[in-house]
Amino acid sequence: MLFQLPNDDKLYQALLDRDPAYDGHAYVGVSSTGIFCRLTCPARKPKRENCTFYPDVGGAIEAGFRPCKRCKPLAPEANGDPIIQTLTKALLDEPARRWGEPDIVRMGFDPSTVRRAFKRQFGITFLEMARLSRIRDGFTTLADGGKVIDAQLDAGYSSPSAFRTAFANLLGLPPGKLVKDAMLKADWIETELGPMIAVSDKDSLHLLEFADRKAIKTELGKLFKLVKGNIGVGRYPPTEQVEQELTRFFKGQSDQFDVAITMHGSDFTKNVWDALRLIPAGQTKSYSQLAAEIERPTATRAVARANGANQIAILIPCHRVIGADGSLTGYGGGLWRKQKLIELERHYAQQKA
Repeated sequence: MLFQLPNDDKLYQALLDRDPAYDGHAYVGVSSTGIFCRLTCPARKPKRENCTFYPDVGGAIEAGFRPCKRCKPLAPEANGDPIIQTLTKALLDEPARRWGEPDIVRMGFDPSTVRRAFKRQFGITFLEMARLSRIRDGFTTLADGGKVIDAQLDAGYSSPSAFRTAFANLLGLPPGKLVKDAMLKADWIETELGPMIAVSDKDSLHLLEFADRKAIKTELGKLFKLVKGNIGVGRYPPTEQVEQELTRFFKGQSDQFDVAITMHGSDFTKNVWDALRLIPAGQTKSYSQLAAEIERPTATRAVARANGANQIAILIPCHRVIGADGSLTGYGGGLWRKQKLIELERHYAQQKA
């Protein structure tokens, strides 16, 4: 990186100072408003605990934040490229519109050129940016108790079926099958590493996954079958609890997770997950070491499969398993998240040393 960002405390001070040195290099997402801003934004400054910092606008948008209408965080990137300038303005003017390639063509642009320009500047395409905006708005409406048709309208879809299709890609089931007073409820939790989906009943957590993980549709589908469709949107106390515990975890305050969890898997898989939970924060183990600890030294590959089948990220710390040579191995949430989690947990290990 040509521009190395400081830690979050310094970035927060830069936000308070409206330091222009970080313009175009750092952005702040404010959980209390759902908005992300430039650090020079003239708006009233948020509390530190409501702030999450991102090195680019793509990360802020993928985490579920809307661009601020006062400081226009997309503008610095857009000024140098008329394509980006025109389309970002169009998206801000019509955030609920269901954008597609025909719209881009009608505006006089080549879709492949637009795709490359947005990828280069923001890390995501224009159509991805628009889709995330619609899904976010629709999910918020449903989580607040709104009707499917209200969510469809808020998300800007031309028909309820279009929204159900998009929602199915996120949760693995159409909104029409959601139950109001369900046995299991799914909700969205914002974290330092991006949004997560939490599913719980009144007593325990059943799933916690990063919203962009490809396997989440399959995982939610299994839960849907397990409770025979008795699943809805909203939150029970375990989701509230894990959100608070995750906040403390990412702030470096505590690595303790006390929320009750329900594990769905075979006896062997559950044994692997129990062994994962015994690995202290700040330490890592290889698959072969984990296999030896559960007294199945020849089952390294099975241990790896069980590790990958984990449905409760972070709390069942499959990110603490690395290759025998010390290298980072596959992680469903992305290797960049695995690296971030390991780095964060070194802080806890130092505290306890």
